[in-house]
Amino acid sequence: MAKPGTRSSIPAPLTELFARGLTSLRLTMAGEHQAALLYYIALLNKWNRVYNLTAVVSQRDMVTRHLLDSLAVVPEVQGPRILDVGSGPGLPGIPLAVALPGLHFSLLDSVAKKTRFIVQAVGELGLANVEVETRRLETYQPAELFDTVISRAFSGVGPFIAAAGRLCRPGGVMLAMKGRDPTEEAADLPHGFRVENILRLRVPGLDEERHLVRVRRDV
Repeated sequence: MAKPGTRSSIPAPLTELFARGLTSLRLTMAGEHQAALLYYIALLNKWNRVYNLTAVVSQRDMVTRHLLDSLAVVPEVQGPRILDVGSGPGLPGIPLAVALPGLHFSLLDSVAKKTRFIVQAVGELGLANVEVETRRLETYQPAELFDTVISRAFSGVGPFIAAAGRLCRPGGVMLAMKGRDPTEEAADLPHGFRVENILRLRVPGLDEERHLVRVRRDV
């Protein structure tokens, strides 16, 4: 999946850090997929110097705060169609698309410099299961609804459901990735949506709170 020769150019400490993190998350990932995601981090680091795509500037921190943080939600994703809302530089969409190659991912963001990077990364990684949409959430009209709608970008659970809930099929799930305990902000949801559970995520190497709010669309 990664470019020929890219795996050998990845610093060994990053490779080891990522492999240990995957073990802690109890995720099994082929070597070529691990190399692809580390190459993605190298690309992000390169583009970030010019385009300011992420506030995380260390590749080591990118492995923890971007890759492992995104992959911590793998068990909660249901397919076959997944929408990443406010994907930024492709998070969590690209790590999930590599980890779950049998599912189809749409990565949505309104900022062109970010989606240009995603398109570049998707092309270089050869991800046939990813499409990129450069448009505002409120104007996005997909041909089909999604089984999972996920986001790290929204400040509140309620606003996320209110804005993106129409894109989730009945019976599908909305996944809101949060930091501190979001129980209070998840209490008031639009009609037809209910909180199934709030999971505390443990991201290897990250000494900060991480939670995932899982919301089911009933109607």
